[in-house]
Amino acid sequence: MNNVVDYYSSFWEREWTRLDREPLEFKINWHYIRKYLPVSGSVLDIGAGPGKYSIELAKNGYMVTLADLTPSLVDLARQKATELGLLQQFHGFHVADARDLSPFPDKGFDACLMLGPLYHLQTDEDRTSAVQELHRVTKNGGFVFAAFRSRTNHIMSSLAAPENWKPHDTFDAIHDFFQTGIFNHNDKGRFTGAYFYHVDEIKPFMESFGFLTVQLIGSTNIGATLTPDQWRYWQDRGEEEKVTELLIETAADPALLGMSSHLLYIGKKQ
Repeated sequence: MNNVVDYYSSFWEREWTRLDREPLEFKINWHYIRKYLPVSGSVLDIGAGPGKYSIELAKNGYMVTLADLTPSLVDLARQKATELGLLQQFHGFHVADARDLSPFPDKGFDACLMLGPLYHLQTDEDRTSAVQELHRVTKNGGFVFAAFRSRTNHIMSSLAAPENWKPHDTFDAIHDFFQTGIFNHNDKGRFTGAYFYHVDEIKPFMESFGFLTVQLIGSTNIGATLTPDQWRYWQDRGEEEKVTELLIETAADPALLGMSSHLLYIGKKQ
């Protein structure tokens, strides 16, 4: 996983602002996370990055344990929590691999977030290890929130802007990706290697490890297809929030899931 650490270490400060620059994903995810979280309790944020979701959880009174593979992002999360006066809401900031959560106890958390690791793990074995660990650390009846990347969306992006997604500047490479879901960017310093999922494989995958599916939503859905100029039109009309509310309302529509750049699986440990 050195490539993942190297990728995120190269622009760790920029990662903190990513969800500010692209707020739709966070707004939709947070709506559904709050919908299913218990009123209070302990939450483990696995693959937390610089801690955007952890900070929001802490602001809302949850006791948060943060874990990420990249040391500089863990340090940044601790810094942000300190600056915001939220350290008392954290049980720790850990450098940890989603495939090995041995620092954390069995059934130790009321809810768990895994909003990055599963699409950075390119082998079945690694993804299996991560979900088994997710299951182990979650209390019986606890909710989990896991992020996936859509294979359909990435094909759309590759066909629309092939020069941005090399080696997807050739049809054969795109077709091969359609079969495997594995993407490794040719351009040094661009998006790290990832695994993109067919929408219909997500629920069976998670259910095979003992989770009961509650909902699968598109974190960006229709919004993923809108250009900056198109978004600007609704902003200039003062109706951006109404559009966002519509996207929250349609996030669970099965017909729209594939077009979403990110998907959020919501499950319950049986």
